[in-house]
Amino acid sequence: MSATTTTQNLISDTIATDMAAVNQVIRTKLHSEVPLVNQIAEYIISAGGKRIRPVLVLLVANAYQYKGTHHHELAAIVEFIHTATLLHDDVVDESSMRRGRKTANALFGNAASVLVGDFLYSRAFQMMVSINNMQVMQILADATNVIAEGEVLQLLNMHNPDVTEERYLQVIRSKTAKLFEAAAQVGALIAGANPAQIEAAAEYGRSLGTAFQLIDDVLDYSGNAADIGKNVGDDLREGKPTLPLIYLMKNGTPEQRELVRTCIEQGDESQFNAILTAITQSGALDYTKEEAHKAASRAAAAVASLPDSPYKEALLALSNFAVDRNH
Repeated sequence: MSATTTTQNLISDTIATDMAAVNQVIRTKLHSEVPLVNQIAEYIISAGGKRIRPVLVLLVANAYQYKGTHHHELAAIVEFIHTATLLHDDVVDESSMRRGRKTANALFGNAASVLVGDFLYSRAFQMMVSINNMQVMQILADATNVIAEGEVLQLLNMHNPDVTEERYLQVIRSKTAKLFEAAAQVGALIAGANPAQIEAAAEYGRSLGTAFQLIDDVLDYSGNAADIGKNVGDDLREGKPTLPLIYLMKNGTPEQRELVRTCIEQGDESQFNAILTAITQSGALDYTKEEAHKAASRAAAAVASLPDSPYKEALLALSNFAVDRNH
């Protein structure tokens, strides 16, 4: 059994009962009187995935000894927000494969995918209101807004080979890390943590989300489709200047920089092998991994002061999993 599989088992075993309750909430709240909504929502949710964001809500709430059941609803809300962003993302990116299956837009069409994404967003907000906690609503509403801004910022970066590392990290913080941050924050908040503890949880989520995205950037060039559940080279095809390419633009030879510029501008995946060779030789993948490890270390440090428990152990294991995985 691999180390990453062992870590996943440790985490899932720690919150197995809670996760079963979350899955029940998801099934109940997905229901709509419109059959197509049910069909597409069920298709997306049943694809599984790592469910890292709802796991964060559960682990942090339990680490602060929460005794209620609102963490189940919050975990489902976070998963609905995330799923809505995936539906919209795949339409924008014209993706055909996610989690090893056809994307919803490839199967059901763009219009249906966008509209069901809207349904999931609005259902998440209905559920937020029912929890009746203004701070929870503010955190999740703000996060949803920041994610939308991140999506637009990424759109502006597409096919632009002059995107800086700082500007790219801003996209990661908005588009990916923000929901990790919000998930950890609301977990601490409903458990009655104090402001400093809530901020520490936010830092954990923010840094963990950054580490996850940076490793995703690496895997898009060094993974394989069977492991990562999507087409290798999608970022290049979509003209996305991710950190390995940004590093190569800054540190590569003039010929390598010109190759990257052309590929980003044209979304030219036919040059994938040449780009991969250049990225590997330049140290761009190693640099990106190193930045991911720094982010994971910040995450681990943020929860170091938590009292010892299986939940703290799982949070620390999750920060390692973020950078040691192949999918």
